[in-house]
Amino acid sequence: MSSADWADRALAAVMARVAVTEAAVGARFPLYADPGNGSWTTTGRGSWAGGFWAGLLWLRARYTGRDADRRAAAECTARLEGWTGADTAARGLILWYGTALAEGDDGATALRRRGALACLRDFDTERGIVPWGGAFGGPRMLARVDGVPGTVPLLAGAGPAGAAAAAAHLDRHLGLCLGSAGEQRPPAWRFDDEAGTWSPCEEPRPGWSRGRAWLLLGIADALLRPEVAAHSPVRLAEAAERLMAQDGVVTGPLIPPAEGAQPDGPVDTSAAAITAVALLKLARVPGAWTDACSYRGVATLSRLAEAHLSREGDGLPAGMLLDGCYDAGKGLAVRHELVWGDFFLALGLASLDGLVDITRV
Repeated sequence: MSSADWADRALAAVMARVAVTEAAVGARFPLYADPGNGSWTTTGRGSWAGGFWAGLLWLRARYTGRDADRRAAAECTARLEGWTGADTAARGLILWYGTALAEGDDGATALRRRGALACLRDFDTERGIVPWGGAFGGPRMLARVDGVPGTVPLLAGAGPAGAAAAAAHLDRHLGLCLGSAGEQRPPAWRFDDEAGTWSPCEEPRPGWSRGRAWLLLGIADALLRPEVAAHSPVRLAEAAERLMAQDGVVTGPLIPPAEGAQPDGPVDTSAAAITAVALLKLARVPGAWTDACSYRGVATLSRLAEAHLSREGDGLPAGMLLDGCYDAGKGLAVRHELVWGDFFLALGLASLDGLVDITRV
């Protein structure tokens, strides 16, 4: 079977799974699905992952070319409107990935613009970040690596001031979360107003593979946008090289453990899918890493498709990306299908098929 054949078949399976999921969840948002029967745990507003469901529907619309599928995607995206005013940097995940594939849809374009301006208004110039915020509870002034992906390209769409904020936001997270060679730093930090310093949070723990993937994705998105990269091109390139050298991103297991401190614990296919997309993006950035990133990105997608995607006859709906780990520390959904894992697998496969320009999503 040629490389095109396996990618085509995997993408077809994931798109078929989208249709099954759509029928099951209705107007709610899927979050994670039981690996035993494929049933979804859902949320009413989408939580931080709602944009990935909208993104999957837009991918399905591109794949089928059907007007009905475009309408379904547009209706889902419109339900993300309430997040524009939410106090959280997770708006990057929600409003970027929920709209970036909505080519030609005026409603999605307007929503993305409002989200970008809202993030820019919330940018804290003194601390150099869009705070993680209080929308999900807990302290507001946090810097978390999952507040980087989506936020960088979202801010970049808000003109020169937005591009400068995107560069500063990423730079602050790199300074806090990216250690030197061989050093694992916490992926979340809290600002102490009284002391005027940042201190590490206990959770998530160092070695969180999805956190590393989120950070690599943010770096790739910055390097692909000249208006952002121009602020610190050398630092961004060095950060990409340092992160890829850590924990075997380009040489270690294709599917990493969810927690580096638990190498025999659950793996996280969603971290692998995010990493694959980040590497395919970096392969479009001129550099010594181009060939290695391209090879590793495709190899990871192939492993996910061949070893972790459910098939007809498994007793499950076909097209489920299994073995995703939501939260290993809490024992929450540790071998499940995760909606963001499905999204990044589909996005990577669609880029191999020429359905999507991965530099623009």
